[in-house]
Amino acid sequence: MKTKSLKLIPLLSITFLILFSGSSFVFADDFQDGVDAYQRKDYKEAVRWFRLSAEQGDALGQFKYGLMYERGHGVPQDQKEAAKWFHLAAEQGVPEAQFNLGLIYVNGRQVPIDIKEAVKWYRLAAEQGFAQAQFNLARLFDIGQGVQQDYKEAVKWYRPAAEQGNARAQYNLGLRYSNGQGVPQNDDEAVRLYRLSAEQGDIHAQSALGFMYENGRGVLRDYKEAVKWNQLSAESGLSSAQYNLGLKYYHGQGVLQDYVLAHMWLNISGSNGQKIAIKARAILEKKMSPSQIEKAQNMARNWKPTTK
Repeated sequence: MKTKSLKLIPLLSITFLILFSGSSFVFADDFQDGVDAYQRKDYKEAVRWFRLSAEQGDALGQFKYGLMYERGHGVPQDQKEAAKWFHLAAEQGVPEAQFNLGLIYVNGRQVPIDIKEAVKWYRLAAEQGFAQAQFNLARLFDIGQGVQQDYKEAVKWYRPAAEQGNARAQYNLGLRYSNGQGVPQNDDEAVRLYRLSAEQGDIHAQSALGFMYENGRGVLRDYKEAVKWNQLSAESGLSSAQYNLGLKYYHGQGVLQDYVLAHMWLNISGSNGQKIAIKARAILEKKMSPSQIEKAQNMARNWKPTTK
């Protein structure tokens, strides 16, 4: 009897391995069929395959199936159902699912807002190197939303996100160096980070870099370079940069003095909520002719922000 049992055990083990490995291939096939259908924008077919994959316990299938509910692709949009599948995938360690679950708890999408739960899932994704989760986690500590404000903890998570090229993390980490919050104050490092972010098109970093050049912080004072970065930010719609650019044209700093352009930018900035720009425009108008004011107003009316 012992001999027979010993012979059966390997056979049973082999049978189990065959069944298990076969099911793994099924998971992969179902998931890939879903990906292929999604890329064809055949969302109903994608849902069918992702559901099969998800119901068999495949983590990526669960995540993708949750995304279909979140986006309303092939199924009615349902954040609660999305959260259900994100949760299953997140528990299996899928960082994208952990991040999305964190978003759901932060924004209260058909679940009660729970920042502690959001922090938990953001942290798990962040520890796996997911840059957007690192940034979001840092923001919560930066502004003290649902957690005690902690600049050092914010810097801890901004840094790896910034190193991965996240433009907003680069800008926010630059701010911490500029203000000496959570790190020793260092204008050189702030400029370096602002530049990395600004070159990716972040309008706040562009404006901040312009400020550094205007004031000679971390770089030699250079009004032309200040105008260059303020111009990029202003043209993209940042009202504070529009105000600063208006002042540059008003004073002729880094550009030829031009009251018409100064009025235009101050007018645009004021219409975007900068009350100080409205006051500056009123002072400027005392130095302008009616025809200059009319020209500037027409230019402001026809102005449109740049789009990428």
